[in-house]
Amino acid sequence: MIRSRRLVHAAVGGVAALSCTVLTAPAQAAPEAGEPAGTVRLVTEKRVTVDYPWAGASGFQYRPGTSAVTTVDYPDAVPPAHAGPDDLATGTDVVNTRDGQTVTQKHRSTGVTATVTIPTGQTYRAAAGWSVLSMDGTGALHVLRSADGTLTVDTPVTGFPAGARPVLYRTGGSVTRIAIVHALDGKTSVGLVDLSDGAFRTYVTGDEATPQLAFNDRWLVADWKAIRVDAGPGTEPTALTRTDAQLEAVVGDQLLIGNPGFVLGGTEAALTARSLVTGASATVLPSSFGGIGPTLDGGALATAGPSSLDWNIHRITPTGSGGLTTTEVARVPAAATGVQGLAVAGGELFLYGATPGASLRYSSFQLDATGRPDGPQTRRSPGLSPSTCLTGDAACPQLEALGDGRASHLWTGDTGEESVVNVGLDTTTVLSEPTDGDSRGRIGAGTGRYVLYNGGSGKQRVVDFPRGATAGETTLTRDRTAAAVWGQTLWAPGSTQGQVTGRNLKTGSTTTVTTGAPCTPTDIQAVNTWLYWSCGSSAGVYDRATGRRITVPADLGPARLADGFLLRENRTTHELLLTDFHTGTATTRTLVKLPATDQNTGGSNGRWAVDRFGGHVAYLNGTYGEVSIVTSGVPTSPLAQMEAQVYAPSVIGKAFPWAPVWQLNKPSTWTLTLADASGRPVRTLTGASTGAAVRPAWDGTTDSGGGATGGGPYTWKLTAHPRDGQGPDLTLSGSMNTG
Repeated sequence: MIRSRRLVHAAVGGVAALSCTVLTAPAQAAPEAGEPAGTVRLVTEKRVTVDYPWAGASGFQYRPGTSAVTTVDYPDAVPPAHAGPDDLATGTDVVNTRDGQTVTQKHRSTGVTATVTIPTGQTYRAAAGWSVLSMDGTGALHVLRSADGTLTVDTPVTGFPAGARPVLYRTGGSVTRIAIVHALDGKTSVGLVDLSDGAFRTYVTGDEATPQLAFNDRWLVADWKAIRVDAGPGTEPTALTRTDAQLEAVVGDQLLIGNPGFVLGGTEAALTARSLVTGASATVLPSSFGGIGPTLDGGALATAGPSSLDWNIHRITPTGSGGLTTTEVARVPAAATGVQGLAVAGGELFLYGATPGASLRYSSFQLDATGRPDGPQTRRSPGLSPSTCLTGDAACPQLEALGDGRASHLWTGDTGEESVVNVGLDTTTVLSEPTDGDSRGRIGAGTGRYVLYNGGSGKQRVVDFPRGATAGETTLTRDRTAAAVWGQTLWAPGSTQGQVTGRNLKTGSTTTVTTGAPCTPTDIQAVNTWLYWSCGSSAGVYDRATGRRITVPADLGPARLADGFLLRENRTTHELLLTDFHTGTATTRTLVKLPATDQNTGGSNGRWAVDRFGGHVAYLNGTYGEVSIVTSGVPTSPLAQMEAQVYAPSVIGKAFPWAPVWQLNKPSTWTLTLADASGRPVRTLTGASTGAAVRPAWDGTTDSGGGATGGGPYTWKLTAHPRDGQGPDLTLSGSMNTG
């Protein structure tokens, strides 16, 4: 039965900061196993909402979702010369902890402590700074404060309307006041109790049962009405223009408004400020929602950022001129998500996993020459619908990293027809090529622009995704056999037993080699000058550079060829076995011991992948969302060109740059020099390969910033330096005309 793989071409809102941790030992690794160079954690793109159990003058505590509480200290916090209950202003750095009828108070900056004992017959209602608000059995309110550290002073609250019923107690950006929402005669009102003397004053009366409110030592805003706290008796509040957003905090003279109930598609919520003096509005933080709230010292905290990988808490404080300033004070870690597929090529680890909603996405991590993570998780595709798999698939979804910054997989439409999909160079583009109604297929191999599709119909297709393409193109259709694609060559069994023939996919020319296989291979793989063949019970590697024939083990399931070695998994012992044959003699060792739990998702056989354009191996280490990377320890081949797409453009400009592609066999740093017809250098470009592909772009300008004169011809010289430092530089040259 074929199930639908629906491909979504639109990006999903939100994106998935650095979430990679370098470990010193692999999870569940055998003593003789290779030591991981590092571990990465795939995280969801969904940004989490945080809350603040406490936020004061020296720091704050935050809790993302259901995670544990994290404490953050401000590096520039200056403790006061004196702190204690006799100075309410110092309460901006006090943490109140209640245990039954006892409230313990601690000033974080100075370490000063005090204890408030709630009298018998009274119950706790709220606390701010050094003050505790309680209620007795008659409904009367009290302000409790410590004297001499232990003695509790009880100040009755005065001015609270007789017969009024408290509905809500709220702290805000103040340690001298607590807001109380109360109901009386069918009306709801909001007032503030002055904690210095217990005096209560009602400021706003409205019709909402639980009105929104925010306040500090200057202003109270409730039910979208604002009033100065020091306004004279009888002063009416000023009505504000309502929005569908929330009143979050008052900082200085600015009302912070955020978390709207509705946001137009393609836009994101923002935190805005409205001056309570002039009425002017401005954006404080774009892409801000969730955890927004006041701090005890009259400021505020707010989460903002473009993705869960760059999701930060910002501190908002008033300026002397009446404005606001923001400072990033903490990065909120993203939550792990399951790895549903992995592939590695050209020093890039591709992970396929969940994004918000029902879609999935490719993300990647750059790896350095030693296999260590060397950058943050990066989005590499738009949102995609979940892949489905055929019954008995050993690896699902099937991913193939192509070594040029892209990856391919299969997608099945509603009619059951499969398409070969190509993504990776940006976050929005999806290229695809249908298989003429074929289905139940497999991706057999692929490098650079070419992907080999083995159809269930018995047909085999080579799909081409050249530079600048808007879709794939089937460049060759043939009967299905064992086959491999490396560079621009398709390798398949020859007409005579033991022979393998390479067909140039551009010119159609062929080359035949005699591998010594005693059969017609059922599996062929190609990497650099190595050709691997297998007949099930026997297997070998043929080195096209030297003509050597090397026998390798064939006692386990499917193997994966890499540069100078073979990788296999023993599904009984859970060992990942590496057979090194680069010297001409095969020797096998345990590279790593995998977790006993079978995580049969993605990769060459379900839970591991190998970089054919280098020596890195990635595997699921048994921890949710984690992938470890270990290096093979096998020397890599010299830098070489596998395929090139150098063309003569009709025009070169900023909007139409010359963008050739040189597909190499491993990552490099490169220099491209262009010279005019007289041999005078006009422009030198430098960069690092995308995967193992060199992808420069020349907009026609010279090194001095002017335009190159004439339409060519131009000569070019590319010098590529192997990023792993193994082998000499590669130098290529040629010419190019324009017009």
